Amino acid sequence: MTKKTSADAKPDLRIVETESAVYDLMRAPETTADRVKRLQLEAHALALEEIEGLEKLLLDAAAKARAIADGGDAYPVGAREIASRLATDLPNRAETIKTIIHRVG
Repeated sequence: MTKKTSADAKPDLRIVETESAVYDLMRAPETTADRVKRLQLEAHALALEEIEGLEKLLLDAAAKARAIADGGDAYPVGAREIASRLATDLPNRAETIKTIIHRVG
C-alpha cells in the first residue's frame, strides 16, 4: 500500500459558470435601490426570453398545424379544419407578440 504524496494528488479545480458574477472589491456595496433596479432589469430580460420562447413555440405549432391541414385523408376532416385555422392564426399571433416586444423593449 503506497501513500499518496501531495505531488500525486489532483489539484482541487472547480468549474465556474460563465454567468458567475465577479465582484469588484474596491466598489462600494450595492444599495437597496441599485439592487432593486438590477433585479428589475434581470426580471425584464427573463420575461423577454420567455416571450421569445412562446413566439418560437407558436411558429413551430403553426408549422405542425400546416402539416396536419395538408395531410389529406390520413387525418379526420374536423382535425384538418382546425389545424388549417391554427396554421393561419398562429403566425399572426406570433407577429403581434413580436411587435409588442419591439414596441415595449
